[in-house]
Amino acid sequence: MTTHPWLRHYDAGVPASLAPYPERILLDYLDDAVRMRPEATALHFKGTDVSWGTLARASDAFACALREMGVGPGDRVAVLLPNCPQFFVVELAAWKVGAILTPLNPIYTEDELVGPLTTATPKLIVTLSTFYERVKGAQRRVPAVRQVVVTSIKEWLPPLLRVVFTLVLEKKGGHRAVLRDGDPMLPALLARHAGQRPPAYRPGIDDDAILLMSGGTTGTPKAVRVHHHALVITGLQFRAWLGDILPEWEGSYCLPLPLFHTYGACGVQSACVIGHNAIVLVPNPRDLNDLVKTVERTKPSVFCGVPTLYNALLNHPRVASRKADFASMRACVSGAAPLLQETRRRFTAITGARIVEGYAMTESNLASVVWPLHGPEKIGSVGIPISDCAVKIVDADDPTRELPAGEVGEILLTGPQIMRGYFNAPSDVDQMLHAHADGRTWLHTADLGYVDEDHYLFIVDRKKDLIKMNGMQVWPREIEEVLAKHPAVLEAGVRGFPDAARGEVAVGFVVRRPGHAVTGPELREWCKGHLAPFKVPARIVFTPELPKSLIGKVLRRLLVETPS
Repeated sequence: MTTHPWLRHYDAGVPASLAPYPERILLDYLDDAVRMRPEATALHFKGTDVSWGTLARASDAFACALREMGVGPGDRVAVLLPNCPQFFVVELAAWKVGAILTPLNPIYTEDELVGPLTTATPKLIVTLSTFYERVKGAQRRVPAVRQVVVTSIKEWLPPLLRVVFTLVLEKKGGHRAVLRDGDPMLPALLARHAGQRPPAYRPGIDDDAILLMSGGTTGTPKAVRVHHHALVITGLQFRAWLGDILPEWEGSYCLPLPLFHTYGACGVQSACVIGHNAIVLVPNPRDLNDLVKTVERTKPSVFCGVPTLYNALLNHPRVASRKADFASMRACVSGAAPLLQETRRRFTAITGARIVEGYAMTESNLASVVWPLHGPEKIGSVGIPISDCAVKIVDADDPTRELPAGEVGEILLTGPQIMRGYFNAPSDVDQMLHAHADGRTWLHTADLGYVDEDHYLFIVDRKKDLIKMNGMQVWPREIEEVLAKHPAVLEAGVRGFPDAARGEVAVGFVVRRPGHAVTGPELREWCKGHLAPFKVPARIVFTPELPKSLIGKVLRRLLVETPS
């Protein structure tokens, strides 16, 4: 086996390779849990503890319902759900009949749902009652969706909270859907098939398990194919990297990130099912009061978030005053977007919890690159390749030319869990996967970065976000880092705009920190003290908030200057 330079920076006990990987799927690990400790907790949800046995029985019942509705091997089952137990019931049931789960973004409008549904062509979709009318509108435009199954968020709430929800919040919040076209409620289906076992079927390790949507609202929706073995490979890699942080059967993982995202779907879920660790489900991470209370109540060993969530927590009164009890968290992981240095510094100073950053794409099935848990902190880096993965930097215009340490180029990833391709991909979609002379298939990320002499990876920016001003290259993230260090700045985003004289100019969009005042000229002067003159933003636009995806990634393309 080739000796890679990054291996010397692995934490003690983390292997260079985990091969050969067991020829198993996550359903096999579920069976282990049910056989060994069926009453052990699989999920914490709003005060309800769901056991592995309960999850297995409920998914058996829904698998029988799926078979009755004509769903079988290779069919797609879509879900439009927040983080809740129903997601796992539907997912496990789909796998038990050989179907492929297609999780969709709950904030999508009817128009935005049509594209992914057209791409994945699911036979059936399970949706929360509050999304029912939106789904029915999309169903009319996508005839492939034959059936809509409806569930309510209250179904797995603890008894007292369920009563309060029914009396106070259900009607007011639009949770009482008026069903039509014979659309069933999920509890009725579970009750009808309670105690039944689906016909014996087990997907192969190379069969598709999940379709994860990539680039949905930015163009043609692309469905990333995640095979069953990829989930096991990713889970085992993740567990090996965590070391003794999450022992088998002990501790829990707090998941405020959505399950339609690769972090939750491929990483947290896989690691916890394999290790039989409980997952703390957070359906609405924007409800910071509930999130803080959930952490204090469930005391998770590991917490995951995105930079905007860490930023928001920093401004929560209990966290800012150091009254929130986050002592149980032995590791915090950040992903999905670059973590600003100032956010990392402030969060660690207030909570004492170290944030470990990682880097991946939906197409790579979670983190191919992560900080070592106990190694030195290389601020600005996103870490080193994990077991059996590799990264290299190539010339952005000539991918056959690998670049040495320190030179910026396109980031390429490889590993045994990367996608097999896209499902129903249009002919004009770049597959991103290319075989190289080394015999390995590499994923071309379209991200730009470099590795240092220790092979730690540093992200520079997205190729498409590069600003070219008077022939000079300007990276938005570099400017964002400088703006975020100003004490009056809560959040910052930067985007390039056309300029007749200079080709493009950088414009900074800033959210002021509550109780602080700062002007555009003052921020430009601040930037002049930290950046070369050509990198200083031409203008500063103040805005009450930055446009973000549901996982908290700033959508630079939606940063727009409006007349004041």
